[in-house]
Amino acid sequence: MSPASSQALPISPENGRSATVTESFLRLLGHVKVENLVAGLSGGVVSTMILHPLDLVKIRFAVSDGLQVRPTYNGIMSCMRSVWHQEGIRGLYQGVTPNIWGAGASWGLYFFFYNAIKAYAKEGRESELSATEHMVSAAQAGILTLCLTNPIWVTKTQLVLQYSADRSRKQYKGMVDALVKIYKHEGIPGLYRGFVPGLFGTSHGALQFMAYEELKRDYNEYRNKASDAKLDSLEYIAMAALSKIFAVATTYPYQVVRARLQDQHNKYHGVIDVVRKTWRNEGPVGFYKGMVANLIRVTPACCITFVVYENVSRFLLGSKQ
Repeated sequence: MSPASSQALPISPENGRSATVTESFLRLLGHVKVENLVAGLSGGVVSTMILHPLDLVKIRFAVSDGLQVRPTYNGIMSCMRSVWHQEGIRGLYQGVTPNIWGAGASWGLYFFFYNAIKAYAKEGRESELSATEHMVSAAQAGILTLCLTNPIWVTKTQLVLQYSADRSRKQYKGMVDALVKIYKHEGIPGLYRGFVPGLFGTSHGALQFMAYEELKRDYNEYRNKASDAKLDSLEYIAMAALSKIFAVATTYPYQVVRARLQDQHNKYHGVIDVVRKTWRNEGPVGFYKGMVANLIRVTPACCITFVVYENVSRFLLGSKQ
């Protein structure tokens, strides 16, 4: 071997960083499992199909800021009865198509990214991830998911906020029509309304997953089992419900801000404008409008999603072993 061939090629700092990033990305890809995507998607679709009417109620309460264009409701049942009397079952399922797409894609991608990031963070370690590491992994997964799904959520919000019972007077005919019209009139920024508060909203998922992982681990330690030992469905439901209630109580105001930014009946000049006007006109209560309806909806939705996810993922991953 010649001296020239035996010498290592010089590596610049830039090349070194590039190689490190590429190597890290390839290692991350090694932890990607399509089964997590399928399982998360299944959980999101099932829970949405069952509980969409409560999501519609939650959004209508969140944006109820006194505009004359909006109907007024005296409570959750009042809202559901009003929609039912005017439009029947179709009215209660306004916006369900983008909600199914959004929930399925969001949960699928969230579990897909989260499990890959978590496995990457744990690579080569025997110790468990800390609560902070679970929270950071979930936040990273949430940001990636939001970048891909925000246009779907804008579409869903605007479809849900069509109040006329006359279909010919509605602004949008469906999900695709809404996407096309929003893009045509507002461009990419229109499809990414509410993106900034949505980024804050990743803290919701991060807190929820942190609490869920810690509850499962502590419970399995109490049972003298491995931290990832399988639980029964009721135990998964309990863990999911507690973690969801904790996350909602902590982060709900951002959902009100986000819904109001995405609402086509009112115009705000950004997050600060929404916060200022909501505080001035409605006080702190304005930031918690619709929270009861939201809790009634998202807690069982979360339980359904996590139970379906845990069982489907174990079935799919188990069948490969």
